[in-house]
Amino acid sequence: MNPVMSPAAVAQSLTEYWSPRVVAEVDDSYVKVAKVKGTLAWHAHDDEDELFFILKGSLKIEMESGTVELKEGQSFVVPKGVRHNPIAEEECHLMLIERKSTLHTGSEVTEKTRSLQEQLRPV
Repeated sequence: MNPVMSPAAVAQSLTEYWSPRVVAEVDDSYVKVAKVKGTLAWHAHDDEDELFFILKGSLKIEMESGTVELKEGQSFVVPKGVRHNPIAEEECHLMLIERKSTLHTGSEVTEKTRSLQEQLRPV
């Protein structure tokens, strides 16, 4: 049996921005938490949708079709293939649900890109 955990408490404990950590698995998906601030990078996930759920703070997700603004308790799914750029003007804690095949920043690689191995490190 999996241990009970609090995604909000795990996100609060993280010390690096834009470094998601896997906290659970659901079938072929990972549940991840992250602490973010500033801008990540324009990128897309060609074959995977990505769900953002805001645990604390607010997040803007820029897309070529417009910008979505999310507040605490709200969620949004970025559809597969849609270029997007998450931005947090202030510190934001979020939970992500992504297929296990999802690369952190898609085919874009920046200094903020984290490998799956890094995301699977214990918290």
